[in-house]
Amino acid sequence: RNMSSAGPEGRKKMRECDGLIDSLVYYIQGAIADHEPNDKATENCVCILHNLSYQLEIELPESYAQSIYMQRRNISSNDKTPGCFGTRSRKVKEKQQDTPLPEEKSNLRGVESLWHSTLIRIYLSLIAKSTRNYTQEASLGALQNLTAGTGPMPFAVAQTVVQKANGLPSIRTMLHVSHPTVKKTAVSLLRNLSRNTSLQSDIAREVLPDLVSILPESLPGSDIVCETTASICYTLYNLTQSNSHNARLLLSADGLPKIITISMND
Repeated sequence: RNMSSAGPEGRKKMRECDGLIDSLVYYIQGAIADHEPNDKATENCVCILHNLSYQLEIELPESYAQSIYMQRRNISSNDKTPGCFGTRSRKVKEKQQDTPLPEEKSNLRGVESLWHSTLIRIYLSLIAKSTRNYTQEASLGALQNLTAGTGPMPFAVAQTVVQKANGLPSIRTMLHVSHPTVKKTAVSLLRNLSRNTSLQSDIAREVLPDLVSILPESLPGSDIVCETTASICYTLYNLTQSNSHNARLLLSADGLPKIITISMND
């Protein structure tokens, strides 16, 4: 767990270590099957996977990048084709948002496990079943890491979380826990998810009133709460900027007075 937070070279070596990621996933699956989601070893395993998923999109070897970013749609030859991790125009980004991943392998191994739907569902299961704050935070944080980029992989993971694995109810519950870092990470994950236009209606329907309810009445003093507040505002902006129905939801949830109060502070 300590080594997994040692920086890019440490993450690279651990991702390449034969059997390491597979063993961590295997252990967590066993803990969930045995109804033991709160033991310390499970927490350690999830924290390692959380760290190994950090900056995954930009740190993947070229061989993985080429296979993951295969285009399944015919983009006009007149469009400039972006590199795997290069700067992309907004137009190309929008075309790539719903580009699916290659078919998932049933016999996945190693680093491929980090973005596979099996592990995404494991994280959501731990969020729902574990009462250990560090395990909850690490599971949310891993999903936050996996949805942080702008390529097909983060958007495919977001679609799995919201539509295929029905993860929003579990994430919504984390908005109301007392632990501020867990709440902050849950909001940061929702901020990432809300960038995907195809998911915005689902997200607004499921969690917009909850986001408004945890907005502070005035400018918060705590750094963590301040960061959470900023992420909520970004999420609400994403959900309402081009959707009048979601904007009406924000109004009906009495979100506007809170936003005005926050915006009037220096």
